[in-house]
Amino acid sequence: MSKISVIGSGRWGTFLAWYMANYCKMEQVQIYSRPEAPDFIELKETRKNPYLTLSDNITLHDKISEVLDNEYIIISIGCQHLRSLAKELNGYNVSGKTFILAMKGLEEPSATILSDVMYQEINQEIHIATLGGPGHVQDYMKKVPSCAVIDSDDDETKDRVVKLMQSELIRFYYGSDFIGNQIGAALKNVIGIAAGILDGLEWYGLKGALMARAPVEVGRFIKHFGGNPMTAYGLSHLGDYEATLFSKHSHNRMFGEMFAKGEDFGKLAEGYYTLKAVKNIADKEGINMPICQALYKGVYEGADIKETIRSMFDRDLKHEFEQF
Repeated sequence: MSKISVIGSGRWGTFLAWYMANYCKMEQVQIYSRPEAPDFIELKETRKNPYLTLSDNITLHDKISEVLDNEYIIISIGCQHLRSLAKELNGYNVSGKTFILAMKGLEEPSATILSDVMYQEINQEIHIATLGGPGHVQDYMKKVPSCAVIDSDDDETKDRVVKLMQSELIRFYYGSDFIGNQIGAALKNVIGIAAGILDGLEWYGLKGALMARAPVEVGRFIKHFGGNPMTAYGLSHLGDYEATLFSKHSHNRMFGEMFAKGEDFGKLAEGYYTLKAVKNIADKEGINMPICQALYKGVYEGADIKETIRSMFDRDLKHEFEQF
């Protein structure tokens, strides 16, 4: 029987369960979430959320032990909760399982990539793949196609996951930089906050500059961790800018816009936590990241937001194409 598990019942995790059940021809998809999670309560009571209705081949579980028999397990939870989940998973026999990390972020304050969090806490032989790239549930439910990237530190795992998840709705590419694609995906959320602030200030003319400059400093960060700086120009980062820097569905962009207006967004914006991790490492290691460092001053230290935004672009233009 073709089955897959999804850990997490937020909008993205629930969509991936629905996607696997309806586009990838899984006979059964099992969703696990904490029983007290509001999203999960809504799904149990109504079999739907604001975006979709669960198909009959999706089952809901409030005990993690009930969804660990399957070979493939998609994880879609808040990034800062991954370590505690990994510790819990290590209490079960998950040897040989393939975990697909469908979140985009870094653990703060250490800026640890998510695959490393899993490997640090699970002392069994597991396989890990990551999913990155553009796409919003609202658009996918309208059958708007998109592309994404699957990466892994193991080529066989990467190939299996790409073939497992491929469909006419989402075309998956094979990644070639496991570290860089995770960092690029995480930092696009940070850049999404910056874009939202520009929207909130109605400084739209600076978005082009943001899009041109951000991949340069993200590339520096990727290189510092041993990845390829050019990955910042791929699907996991620059390729996700339309969905993150412009879309009304982007939580990170909306967080930034409402922050600039002095309003509370009230929903999870992973870029908020990733920004703190990036700032800590950039300062400690001397990585030149003017956009992220200036953004931190505005978001975390209460600096004047207009002056902060101006400082992001206070660069000598003759160095636009400086080396990574």
